Amino acid sequence: MKKWFLPFGLALAVSAVAVLPQEKKADDQPWQWSLDKVKAAVAKVRAGKNLTPSSWPDAAKAAVGLSFDFDSETSSLRDGALSPGGLSQGEYGAREGVPRILALLDKYRIPATFFVPAVTAILHPAEIKMILDKKRHEIGLHGWIHERNSLLAEADERDLMKKSFDALGQAMGRAPVGIRTPSWDFSPATLKLIREMGLLYDSSLMADDSPYEILEDGKATGVVELPVEWILDDYPYFGFDRFTSVRPQATPDEVLSIWAAEFDKAYAEGGLFILTMHPKYIGHRSRIVMLEKLIQHILERKDVWFATHEDIARAAQKGINK
Repeated sequence: MKKWFLPFGLALAVSAVAVLPQEKKADDQPWQWSLDKVKAAVAKVRAGKNLTPSSWPDAAKAAVGLSFDFDSETSSLRDGALSPGGLSQGEYGAREGVPRILALLDKYRIPATFFVPAVTAILHPAEIKMILDKKRHEIGLHGWIHERNSLLAEADERDLMKKSFDALGQAMGRAPVGIRTPSWDFSPATLKLIREMGLLYDSSLMADDSPYEILEDGKATGVVELPVEWILDDYPYFGFDRFTSVRPQATPDEVLSIWAAEFDKAYAEGGLFILTMHPKYIGHRSRIVMLEKLIQHILERKDVWFATHEDIARAAQKGINK
């Protein structure tokens, strides 16, 4: 009998479909739910107490957390996309992006947080060492291979998170304390697993501009959320996929104007400014120039605290029991 084999990428896609939620039955559509069911769905993961300190460390009026999702080749690998062209874009992030970012941070002596899939750390140990050797940056969890958590069974998600935790801990010489889920993707089990791992903070949710305590089913968890937002992420502006409609048109100067305005308002409110970037996007020359202009703009304010996400979370955590 003749055997048929699917190409790797198609096979992966077919297997992913198998774990997608089943189509809703005709009598179980959202508009047919009881209000109790609606409220329970909304309450599963919710924003709790605002944890903005009355004053940030060093008497700073605002806190700034620069973060870099060092995905490298994992964004392609997780989808089984093995084109050398796509993989080379991820390699660029390691080969050019990370050194440029570290040089810029060195110039202004600014700490940052790098969220790193474990496979990235395994593929690029030299770049991980470069980050750690600076003695001022943090490395946080970012999945095993940038998997989509909402497509995983709870047991598989737990296994991958544990593998990632162990791999990064071995690379760092200390356990990571925070997570940014790949693609900011939360499954119904993600918060439960974050708590099982004993993590201090998450940086994947969008319920506020300020740090807050995450609630699970209406109950306080003690987990600090450092919220993110798409307008404060470089991908919507600079990501590009020639096979889809992802064709951004924004210039670095246009992005600079948005990010500077976001910072200015955060400063005026005495709040938090979290910026998410990717070495393979922000690491290009014109964009590094733009990021330096943003840093210079922020430094015009003398009372701003640049910190890692861990340090920001620890400052915010003090408000949980107040």
